[in-house]
Amino acid sequence: MNPFFAAFWAEALKAYRSRVIGLSVAVASILPLVDGMFMLILKNPDRAKQMGLIGAKATLVAGTAAWPNFYYVLVMTGIAAAILFDFLAAWTFGREFSDHTVKELLALPTPRGTIVAAKFVLLAVWTQALALWIFGLGLVIGRAVDIPGGSARLDAASFGIFMSVAFLNFLLVPCVAYVASLGRGFLPPMAWIFFALASAQLLQIMGWGEWYPWAVPALVGILAGPNGGSIGAHSVIMVVAACVAGLAATFAWWRSADQAR
Repeated sequence: MNPFFAAFWAEALKAYRSRVIGLSVAVASILPLVDGMFMLILKNPDRAKQMGLIGAKATLVAGTAAWPNFYYVLVMTGIAAAILFDFLAAWTFGREFSDHTVKELLALPTPRGTIVAAKFVLLAVWTQALALWIFGLGLVIGRAVDIPGGSARLDAASFGIFMSVAFLNFLLVPCVAYVASLGRGFLPPMAWIFFALASAQLLQIMGWGEWYPWAVPALVGILAGPNGGSIGAHSVIMVVAACVAGLAATFAWWRSADQAR
């Protein structure tokens, strides 16, 4: 068997036999369910008033019960999926240290670069499949709630924006993988995730978000909303640069890692 496919099969089997796949699907399912709850509240203003703060929050976030607003909220929750993607990257690379399998992994005859590539391909398939699940479940929930104002053109446009946000979030995953490898476990990447998200919020408020890779996916979602607009090419370049740097650093770390440590 081709070394890459053998490595990919091994990584996929490890993920399949763990509980993480089921947990990731469960977490991903919560996002469109919450969006559907907002729409239900907005369709019943009297009930929203009775619910008090929950109804106020729903009105603030979504406005009115209509497909454009539902898609906007769905895209915004797609931004929140970045935390899930980063967690999966931390687990995929960090579990080798917590399970004490990294020494055996480094001693295999399979090239280390092939193993790392297999992990990244698994993450790509995993994260984008979750993104498709979130959007597809959102469509089902929206139809069930019977939200007005839908169209095939709106579905296609919203799908493109949603998957763009999901793909940009995936491009930032290699940095988490590097921190997990360098830190040899789960805690360092978890700290990095919170730092990246907090700094993204701060720099976005300061007006520098378009130059900070971890703020760009959120900007794509926000600008696709009622206010309109789009990000510049420099923002995408910054995300791609962060991805390339993360990939290069991760591959370099695994190639030079000491099997005896």
